[in-house]
Amino acid sequence: MEFLGTTQVASYCGTKSHLFPDLAPTSTTKDTYQSYYPPGYRYLGSWRPSLPHKMVSVPPSPEKQFIPTGRPPTVLPALRSSLHARYSTRDWHHANMVQLKGSEASRYSAGRLNMDSMRLMQDMDQLTYQMQEDTRRNLGERISNLDFWRSELTYELECLLKETQALETIKKRLEYAVDEMQGPLKIALECLYQREKRQGMDLVHDDVEKNLIKEADVLKNCKETLIKFGQKVSQQLGINRDAQHALEQDLSDKNSAHVIDEKCFNLRNTSDSISFYYGVEKADATVSVPTTWAKFSEDNIRCSQHARANSVKLRQDAEVGLESTSEEMWNHYISTNLAFHNRIAEVAEAKNKLEVQLAKIRQEIVQTEDTIVLLERFTKGKEYSLKVAQTRLEGRTKRPNVELCRDAPQFQLVTEVYTLNNTLQTLKQRLQEAYDTLQKLVLNKSKLEHDISVKTNSFCIDKTCMDMRKVFPSTPRLIGYT
Repeated sequence: MEFLGTTQVASYCGTKSHLFPDLAPTSTTKDTYQSYYPPGYRYLGSWRPSLPHKMVSVPPSPEKQFIPTGRPPTVLPALRSSLHARYSTRDWHHANMVQLKGSEASRYSAGRLNMDSMRLMQDMDQLTYQMQEDTRRNLGERISNLDFWRSELTYELECLLKETQALETIKKRLEYAVDEMQGPLKIALECLYQREKRQGMDLVHDDVEKNLIKEADVLKNCKETLIKFGQKVSQQLGINRDAQHALEQDLSDKNSAHVIDEKCFNLRNTSDSISFYYGVEKADATVSVPTTWAKFSEDNIRCSQHARANSVKLRQDAEVGLESTSEEMWNHYISTNLAFHNRIAEVAEAKNKLEVQLAKIRQEIVQTEDTIVLLERFTKGKEYSLKVAQTRLEGRTKRPNVELCRDAPQFQLVTEVYTLNNTLQTLKQRLQEAYDTLQKLVLNKSKLEHDISVKTNSFCIDKTCMDMRKVFPSTPRLIGYT
């Protein structure tokens, strides 16, 4: 785009004499110009080269005007006017001289105009070249600034994407860990329900039940803790995505601006894509200045860094939470299993003792039954002896008169009868005691058998619970690894 107009010191501007003064030495740099007007600006006093240059004719001096003597009157007949010349030789020479002077003045003025125009074109060319170089330098600096912020935004975006990916991984681990807790929690509750099937005295609030209740509570608390971590991670992921969107939008804008500025930087006067856009310099569509422009990207990077820092801290807290919950669950799992083993051993020991006692009771019952049989037989034998003694006494009562003597056989028979009666009474009492003892033994036998069945039921329940508890997630699965 070329500048229109000329300098205000041109000698041909304004009402001047036809004789041009000598040229004063001037500089060709833009510093000689006191004021600068953008292209298209028309100053009121500027010279318009499109106007034609008017030549001023020099009239002859009045004192030198020649009036020939004896000239015929002004009004002459048409035939007489062709016999007399209109001008004299002096007039002819004077006219030639005036014409030469006017031509010389016009030629000198044109020479001055050409020289001044050449100087103007040189100055304007130097000014245009200098301004284009300044613009290229500014565009180059702007492109360098864009490259710097593009690199900063790209680096921060890569770091943010890596952190977001790591946060998504920890979120998946939290979800996997929560899913893995469902199994142990169901097993703990199922063990509690199964142990409610114990009978009688075995429905005791023992260490196993206490540990199972505590384990279920720990599993629920750990599950809630990991769910809260998952919610915080989801919120942080939203913040990271907002920061990522801001960085990507800023980077996209800077890439577009870089392409545009680089295209402008590569434009030359010989480029094919240049054209006139009248009035474009009057439209100011800018929305920022270099300070706010740099601050915008700096704020985006700072926001991203803050989001990354919070994400790293949250990820570390979630990692610690996973490890602590896993360790806590394993500790309670081991303590519950230990309580189960101890309880199973106690039940087995009690069951074994009851079985040993039951065997002894059964043996004692057999012996008691044998004793009852012997007592019954012995009692039956003593009854026969009593019958003999009483029959003898009854037979001796039939002796006649004086023969009814209280002699030694009589005393012996009476003593025998009393002794046998006492013996039979003792035997019958002992037989009744044997029957009572046998009844107690049978009752104890039934109780022992019931207790043994209860212990067997409890033993089987605890063994079933232990079989269910063999399937417990490993530590890597509890901290979210698949």
